[in-house]
Amino acid sequence: MLALGLVAPFALSAYDLNLLARFMAMGILALGLVLIWGHGGILSLGQGVFFGLGGYAIALHMKLADLPQGEIPDFMVWSGRDSLPFWWEPFASPLFTIAAILIVPTLAGALFSWAVFHRRVGGTYFALITQALALAFSTLIISRQDVTGGFNGLTDFYSVFGVGLASPGTGSTLYWVTLAILCAAFVGLRWLLASRFGILLRAARDGENRVRFLGYSPTPFKVVAFAIAAMLAGIGGALFTLHAGVVSPALIGVVPSIEMVVWVAIGGRYSLAGAIAGALLVNLARDAVSSAFPELWLYLMGALFIFVVTLLPQGLAGLAKGRAA
Repeated sequence: MLALGLVAPFALSAYDLNLLARFMAMGILALGLVLIWGHGGILSLGQGVFFGLGGYAIALHMKLADLPQGEIPDFMVWSGRDSLPFWWEPFASPLFTIAAILIVPTLAGALFSWAVFHRRVGGTYFALITQALALAFSTLIISRQDVTGGFNGLTDFYSVFGVGLASPGTGSTLYWVTLAILCAAFVGLRWLLASRFGILLRAARDGENRVRFLGYSPTPFKVVAFAIAAMLAGIGGALFTLHAGVVSPALIGVVPSIEMVVWVAIGGRYSLAGAIAGALLVNLARDAVSSAFPELWLYLMGALFIFVVTLLPQGLAGLAKGRAA
């Protein structure tokens, strides 16, 4: 898979390379789902929230970077505003923006998961709470059109960190950055899952009472895992926004959050490589099917999910492992 990623810039057109980079950004989010769902037993149907936090953070910076001094974005003018919200202004700083992409989703994930896991809420109830969180977040974004762009989101970006997005070489540079971050996330999670932390996380998945009997509280392990997954989702959201040139509620609500789980289920929720492959293959199929038959994709995705859950519970990674054996 890494070899294909290294060869892609020399074999694909600029459009196809950009598309692949978007899917790789989604793969970063998928790695986090392997950590919490596959190895932690924590099914989250709200990862779109953290994906959106990262996406909107970089979008705010790019909108500010393109504005003449003293002006505000067009959509704010149309909504009747005459000044920037105070919380927009720090995003003019590249360092603040990068810090926000890393810290805000992580902190939000940690606080949310601690509040829930501290009360020993899990299983289906946790999944429903995260789904409600995704619905609430997307509704909030839509309702505050004067500061978020509403349903249309934020788009029309021309530069990032002082570099023009249309400049020669920018697209390939962003691709390499995305590939490097994907590889770093893969290696980091592989190490983490092989460590004592990973062992105890899986033990908590299989039986929390046994972990407590050994003298450990499962809550901190689950909170840290969820925070890491939230951070990866935020990074993926920021990178996706850079490549796609848009962030909107359509990318972060309930349906997209469920689709994210489908990527991992199809690829294999216990496999890091499988999750990346699932994100790439499912989104590639979506791009191909949606362009020709827009109304067909949701039905096809549902059928794929049912097929995998019933016949391939370990996803494509499990199938590949079985054939190799």
